[in-house]
Amino acid sequence: MDNGKLTKAEIIERIFHKLAINRKDIHSVVDEFFEELKAALQHDKIVELRGFGTFEIRTRKGRDRARNPKTGEIVPVNAHGVAVFRPGKELKLLAWPLREK
Repeated sequence: MDNGKLTKAEIIERIFHKLAINRKDIHSVVDEFFEELKAALQHDKIVELRGFGTFEIRTRKGRDRARNPKTGEIVPVNAHGVAVFRPGKELKLLAWPLREK
């Protein structure tokens, strides 16, 4: 059943069928890739994957008057980091026709 999502397990399965490499090895490589990505972001590095996009951490300013959507209560919000992904040119060109349907 296609629910519009692709999971890590499905990616590993697809790679397994294309390359016939041991699933455990593929899983290890994929996990290590994500660990390296997270470690780089934790150390405030920008991760650029040519042809795909760029991951980075940006700082969102704090606010004195944010509203809790459940209660409506006014609460302060401290400045905090957020992970951001900017798609590269090639990915934008591939994805754009999908949004026009």
